[in-house]
Amino acid sequence: MAMVKTDDVVFSSRGFSGLSLLRQLGLMIGLAASVALGVSVVQWSSDPSYRMLYSNLSEQDSGDIANSLQQAAITYKVDTQTGAILVAGDSVHEARLKLASEGLPRGGGVGFEMLDKDQGFGVSQFMEGARYQRALEGELARTIGSLNNVRSARVHLAIPKQTAFARDRKKPKASVTIDLFAGRVLQEGQITAISHMVAASIPSLEANDVTVIDQKGRLLTSSGSSADMRVSSTQFNHRKRLEEYYMKRIEGILSPIVGEGGVRAQVSADIDFTVTEQTQESFNPDLPAIRSEQTLEERRTGGQTLSGVPGSLSNQPPENPSVAAGGGGDSRSPISSTIRATRNYELDRTISHIRTGGGDVKRLSVAVLLDDKQSMNEDGEAVRTPLTEDEIVRITSLVKEAIGFNSQRGDSVNVINSAFTVPPEMEPLPEPSLLESPGTMDTAKQVLGGMVVLFLLFGVLRPVLKELAAKGEVMPAQGRMSGPVTEGMQNDQLTLSGGTSAPPPQNYDTNLNTARTLASQDPKRVAQVVNNWMVTDGG
Repeated sequence: MAMVKTDDVVFSSRGFSGLSLLRQLGLMIGLAASVALGVSVVQWSSDPSYRMLYSNLSEQDSGDIANSLQQAAITYKVDTQTGAILVAGDSVHEARLKLASEGLPRGGGVGFEMLDKDQGFGVSQFMEGARYQRALEGELARTIGSLNNVRSARVHLAIPKQTAFARDRKKPKASVTIDLFAGRVLQEGQITAISHMVAASIPSLEANDVTVIDQKGRLLTSSGSSADMRVSSTQFNHRKRLEEYYMKRIEGILSPIVGEGGVRAQVSADIDFTVTEQTQESFNPDLPAIRSEQTLEERRTGGQTLSGVPGSLSNQPPENPSVAAGGGGDSRSPISSTIRATRNYELDRTISHIRTGGGDVKRLSVAVLLDDKQSMNEDGEAVRTPLTEDEIVRITSLVKEAIGFNSQRGDSVNVINSAFTVPPEMEPLPEPSLLESPGTMDTAKQVLGGMVVLFLLFGVLRPVLKELAAKGEVMPAQGRMSGPVTEGMQNDQLTLSGGTSAPPPQNYDTNLNTARTLASQDPKRVAQVVNNWMVTDGG
């Protein structure tokens, strides 16, 4: 095909350069916006979904957590409005375990580490005391916050100034505010433990002077409770634990016989909490023992018997003294002898002091309910069979042995067989939807981002580039044809005599209208062109 060159009209493919400056600028802006939007969508779809790690943190804890997450290469960001720390959804548990191993977060309170700071020169004694009290409150708050059900705690101490006058001394007091986790409560024993822990940390502080409240302002400690009420509470807990102990023993020994869940037991224990003190002194007369003995012996010999009124007359010698034959010796013989003995006997004595602390079981009342035996028939259906009298008797004997049955104190055991009511089957929990499953949001973001990028490529950029490649502009000719048709040029390009090129027609209708216009304006030239085509094709 040869190219026809005319002076009137020229068809030229000019593309993007044939557009006006304003349209060129608009196309460039649109192309840049499409590329930027595509990049943003790809980046948005690749970013993971963030979940809250911790909130309501102090500045020190936030900084420590951020440094720890950076060292662990865990992606995080900080919410500019609330200050909460957010991490990727699949890294929440890993981040919490990592921070827990490092003891983070530590909480907003400060402890004794504030005493390590340089207090400067010239700090007064009052400031030193205030810092010590603040550090002590922080340490107590950290200890209370380490409990499982406690999220955070604050401690306020009211420690009076010590004085040298004993009569003017005042006791210190303390108050504790506890922030519990959602759905958690503190047992009475835990509250008592907190009170005693705080009281043991402050000199001269008693547990009754510690007040504990929760985040809702409810008083957890009752300052008006007397010692008798506390003793009654302790006794009630002891009785409850004893009854639960017996119930577990009964259910544990009967479960292998009637099956798991086929026995229900209740125990009522009558306990004597009376405290008795007794002192007893006993003697054993069969085992006497000499404790002390004193003996006095007196002897009197023969001779003149002194008699009369004491004086000079009674002391005169006898008138006719008798002399024994054979010598001048005195042959006097004893007249009387007296022996006196004093003995103190000590009997076997026993002194015993007996104090019974209470808690003795006075009586046990046991009620046991047994379910029917279950078996399978020939059709594979469950069949319930009542227990026989012999089985009930044997089970009653087992229960008595399990609880330590004592008929002298009035224990009673009652065993009854009755069919249990079968509870209706609970409907299975609905499976989590696709949107609630983990990772769905990330996958949805990636799919949506890919769809947006494909739409930008094939719905916006491709048609624009295709239109620019095929777009042309028809311009009027500047002069007449300057010469014959030149062979070797392209068939779809016609050049004006002035040398200006025009874009080719965009479609068939435009080409047809252009040809009709040329034929009506200059039929001779058209005929010459057709003739030249025929000569060229024929040659």
